[in-house]
Amino acid sequence: MVNYMLFVTAELENLTNFQPRGGVNAPNFTYYFKLKCESCGEVTDKETCVSLNEEVDRPKGAVTNLIQKCKFCKREGTVTMIPNRGFALTRRYSDAGKFAPLMAFDCRGFEPLDFAFSSDWEAESIAGTKFVDIDLSGGDFSEYCEVGKCPVMISNLKSEFRVVDLTKRIV
Repeated sequence: MVNYMLFVTAELENLTNFQPRGGVNAPNFTYYFKLKCESCGEVTDKETCVSLNEEVDRPKGAVTNLIQKCKFCKREGTVTMIPNRGFALTRRYSDAGKFAPLMAFDCRGFEPLDFAFSSDWEAESIAGTKFVDIDLSGGDFSEYCEVGKCPVMISNLKSEFRVVDLTKRIV
């Protein structure tokens, strides 16, 4: 069993609390990423999607969020999401160039790669205006905050999966 944490960062202009819509533990938020088979090294052609509200029963009463077979070697692997380990990317973290942990994944037989930013993100302006349904599939987001009378923007999105020991503090 290997635990991976998805870390994200971005340049936040006049924004803070960048996270999946509904928070880092939002049950309906879908994470998209590719998987690399730990047996043969084959990488999926397309992104796989997982969310907390989609569960698959395993033998002996266990539950996981994804069961998938490698198309090349046919080995089965699982991805189980581990909530309550992440937090939103704040302006302070963004300004310092730090990555914020979003979600932990228990991966068996696969390694997650190439997280794809999509829709359903949210952020809050420094004036307190909430921006929801942010679509980052195009890479950036820009808008104008009427309350703060300033432009807001999310740009230079970056993500990485890191192997983590969940018994220790992540950041």
